[in-house]
Amino acid sequence: MIRVTIWNEYVGELKYEEISKVYPKGIHGCFEDFLSVNEDMEIKSVTLSMKDQGLSDEILDDTDVLLWWGHHAHDEVTEDNAERVKNHVLNGMGFIPLHSAHYCKPLKKLLGTSMNLRWKHGESEKLICINPSHPIAEGITEPVFLEKEEMYGEYFDIPKPDDIVFLGWFTNQEVFRSGCTFLRGWGKIFYFQPGHEEYPVYYNPQIQKIITNAIRWAAPVNRRKTNYECVEVKDN
Repeated sequence: MIRVTIWNEYVGELKYEEISKVYPKGIHGCFEDFLSVNEDMEIKSVTLSMKDQGLSDEILDDTDVLLWWGHHAHDEVTEDNAERVKNHVLNGMGFIPLHSAHYCKPLKKLLGTSMNLRWKHGESEKLICINPSHPIAEGITEPVFLEKEEMYGEYFDIPKPDDIVFLGWFTNQEVFRSGCTFLRGWGKIFYFQPGHEEYPVYYNPQIQKIITNAIRWAAPVNRRKTNYECVEVKDN
């Protein structure tokens, strides 16, 4: 059983009517709906307003894969909590930051770059699989068309990915590395660009399929129980 924790800041849905109309149960509620049909997954959601911002060691110890959606409240996540998420990833927890979570503190700590990019509202996107043999691309045989999406464009300041699975092409002629994997310590990371909160992107069955595939890919084979650190080798 893959233990999946959905972390959603849950700010925009409460503050803006145009967002709550798209995701009346919150973005995390949408994720719960489509992920809960998978018999190999155990799903729970946490939000920024919860105790320890939903990021206590107790919660993360009970998490195999952490989905992260944030946009308006990156700065409100404490440094201690961001460091805690980073350490759990280094020790084997899978991490899937979505859309504007490219700018979240844990991902910045893990990848070590500014994560800056170009952006523009209201374009259409053609999401193209350029690595069809990758497990995250299983079942995605044709491009995914998103009628409305926030354009993200290059240059995207990330370290060289281990794999680029999807490339986004937008109607204003911008392109973007929209689905990238990274290995850090014992953990697997998949950054996935689609999902601006004003558009119903996460109801798209192909987007749901990609996220589901990514969870199975990112689930740990081995999970360390101690901090990822240098260990002295002692003679027997």
